[in-house]
Amino acid sequence: MIFFMMFWNACKQMLNYRFVEIKVQQLLLSLGLAALTVFAWAGAQREEALSSSVQSTMQRSISDGAQPRLIFASAVEGETWLAEMSGRLEKRVPDEFTRRKLLVAVHYEATRAGLDPQLVLGLIHVESRFNRYALSPVGARGLMQVMPFWQRVIGSSDQSLFDLHTNLRYGCTILRHYLDIEKGDLFRALGRYNGSLGRAEYPNLVYDAWKNYYDWQPGAASKVAQR
Repeated sequence: MIFFMMFWNACKQMLNYRFVEIKVQQLLLSLGLAALTVFAWAGAQREEALSSSVQSTMQRSISDGAQPRLIFASAVEGETWLAEMSGRLEKRVPDEFTRRKLLVAVHYEATRAGLDPQLVLGLIHVESRFNRYALSPVGARGLMQVMPFWQRVIGSSDQSLFDLHTNLRYGCTILRHYLDIEKGDLFRALGRYNGSLGRAEYPNLVYDAWKNYYDWQPGAASKVAQR
């Protein structure tokens, strides 16, 4: 009888814990802060053997210590882009200094890797919601959710993937690598980046974020809403 009562009390306690857990999850979802919201599509790049030439090229890209800067045909065009993107990101990155620093770094790292900066913004939107300290259940880190094994393969363990510039440098270099493997096929490259090659969900999410929230044409009036 005593054993039964102890078992019953334990069951009730577990049920209470589960009730509380569900309520907390519902509250987080209502606030838009649930882990699923942050990590639903967190990066899970798979470690694969690289040829010596590819590894060397990626290592050189990572070790380049050049300071980020905007790369536009004119300073006016650059400032126009920066002001426009800053306005779109205000809700997600409230501090203006941090926001502008992030955008300059995104534009520089994307451009030097031969990527569209707007695409990279869309990828970050999906991967981490611009949380530089995002950590996925599988260990992917930072803005672009880079897997730590890349430090051993093309960088150094001394480099922090939570550092804004370091993460963007790695993420853009890796995405460029996947694009080269897939001969420019963005759909398949994004699938590789997320570890979901062949599935449409992740590439479509990135593409939609890119076109719906970060698309930009010089001289075009902004019609993109913040999110």
